[in-house]
Amino acid sequence: MLIQRQLKNTKAPQLLEVAILGILLLLYAPVLWYWCDGWIHKNISTEHEYFSHGIIGLPFAAYLGWSNRKKWQRLPDTTHPFGAILLLLGSIFYISNVSEWVNLSFPAILAGLCLWFKGIPGFQLQSFPLLLVFLATPTAIPYLIAPYTLPLQSFIAGTVAFILSQFGMNVIVDGINLYVGGRIVEVAPYCAGLKMMFTTFYVGLMLLYWTNALASRRKTIWFLSTTVVISICANIIRNTLLTFFHGTGNEAAFHWLHESWGGDIYSTAMLLSLIPVLNWIDHYFGEAPPDIAQDEHK
Repeated sequence: MLIQRQLKNTKAPQLLEVAILGILLLLYAPVLWYWCDGWIHKNISTEHEYFSHGIIGLPFAAYLGWSNRKKWQRLPDTTHPFGAILLLLGSIFYISNVSEWVNLSFPAILAGLCLWFKGIPGFQLQSFPLLLVFLATPTAIPYLIAPYTLPLQSFIAGTVAFILSQFGMNVIVDGINLYVGGRIVEVAPYCAGLKMMFTTFYVGLMLLYWTNALASRRKTIWFLSTTVVISICANIIRNTLLTFFHGTGNEAAFHWLHESWGGDIYSTAMLLSLIPVLNWIDHYFGEAPPDIAQDEHK
């Protein structure tokens, strides 16, 4: 009887964790399904489509959280009071029936559980998976920052006009509007590359973590800064192609790159280009060989 009681006591925390995971699955499976279905079929709102990087980020966050399970179990059971606040706040958000709040309740509940069961050490252990979940949670941030993208829109329009004029095309720039061959192309706020910038930054964080380069502040700053430049340049090229296709009457190519799977291929190619860039930065800012380090020390 004593042995059976000991076994039951040792399995109780694990059973509690499984029960909590089951409840979370029941509560948020419809929400996560709605996100993923909207991202894949592009039938979600324009602002929430900006977070389509969650298609790869959320599974990666789940994988990292599962990989940390042994470290999690070895942590002492410590309750942090802020965990209860986050759990309460997340619960209120969930039952509010406001889509933005329901979405935000997901990372709030996860962070609250980490603090409630394992305190600050547990939160630190799962901090990067929690960050990935938070950055993949659809919010109204793109809608809020869209009015401030006018300088970027004007810069893209002017650059596109300059590039096309080098190929002998007559392009007229009027603010964020481009006139080519009697047709008008607008560099709208949602065409300013914010979605591409969000995705590039997000994937960049994943690559930094995967290669253990995130521990180096210098590598992180250089790489993330480079990803922003790459996303802007890639978006300029994309807008140049779209303007060229629309101005020359090639509507099939325009819609293929603008709304169809051509844009997905273009974005994937841009994201793959981040790998050699990170390898170069890692090599350039890597530690010096022992012989060189000793010579410099002398």
